[in-house]
Amino acid sequence: MKRLISFALTLILLVPLGFWQATSPASASGKIPTFSILSVERDQSVTIKTFNFPANDTFKVLMGPMGTRGINGTQVDTIKSGEGGSFNKTFSIPAKLQGSYQIAIRLQSTTGSGYFAYNWFYNNTTGGANGTNPTATPNGYSGFPTFSISSVMRDSTVTIKTNNLPPNDSFNVLMDVRGNRAINGIKVDTIDSGTGGTKTFTFDIPASLKGTPQIAIRLQSNTGSGYFAFNWFHNNTTGVTATPGPTATPGPTPTPGPVYTGFPTFSITSVVRDSTVTIRTKNLPPNDSFDVLMAVRGNQAINGIKVDTIDSGTGGAKTFTFDIPASLKGTSQIAIRLQSNTGSGYFAFNWFYNNTATVGN
Repeated sequence: MKRLISFALTLILLVPLGFWQATSPASASGKIPTFSILSVERDQSVTIKTFNFPANDTFKVLMGPMGTRGINGTQVDTIKSGEGGSFNKTFSIPAKLQGSYQIAIRLQSTTGSGYFAYNWFYNNTTGGANGTNPTATPNGYSGFPTFSISSVMRDSTVTIKTNNLPPNDSFNVLMDVRGNRAINGIKVDTIDSGTGGTKTFTFDIPASLKGTPQIAIRLQSNTGSGYFAFNWFHNNTTGVTATPGPTATPGPTPTPGPVYTGFPTFSITSVVRDSTVTIRTKNLPPNDSFDVLMAVRGNQAINGIKVDTIDSGTGGAKTFTFDIPASLKGTSQIAIRLQSNTGSGYFAFNWFYNNTATVGN
């Protein structure tokens, strides 16, 4: 069963960024628990500030080497979230990580709620309650770099536009088949960030990736700063660049439609226990078809139970309601996935508690 209703969305699925921070399921309020780094005392302690934390939950605090996201790290504390929301906490840096240049920190629920958040920090004394330095990094840089795809010339070039690029850094530009974020990909260039911030670059698509329908692209600092960012693009010419070549057989020129950019996401708007779930999409690509899959939460509903197929129509924001399959009734947490069946490669996933609830907008 499906019912088409209409309108908006929130919650993302794949965010192409670097300098990771928090990724947890949305709570009943539709918000995601995250935390930021407030200050660091080298080899001694780190102070964090939480946001949107669920109330009445318990979290173990883990630290580990950079790149691990704190998974299976050294447990340094256990905290209770109390009323939830925002609060500050300070944790000791464990002896085995003292001397590390960068450290990952993770808050992981111990109650089975599924909530977690992670971040990382430079193990250098910074400004804050006990700090002496005004900034965590040289030049007052904070946050993380990202970039968007501006245009593509099929099998030739891709143009990107950066956001919040750190200054005075150098980045290798890597490309690969989409799926592994271009980690250890083909090096196509090296760029200097200069003053940082917003810049536009154009790179050649390497010969070995010509004909590939979807290509991942990555900026990876080669100076040891740890900064990186990645994204991906369809290897098709977009409507922004180059003078078209001659056409062998002239024919009518189609009127171009709007160029789709970004990726689809969806949020959970309501659940009727063991019966139905209603979702709201955002930025659904037009003229595509998606299989709707469900499974026990944990594998993003990959190869899950097919419960429906939807046509995206004009795309954008739409609302659909789907039946929960009999084999998942009684399951406490259910993953749901929209997977294109046309070969476009688009997908989105989320999960929900199998309890009657209305999340709202």
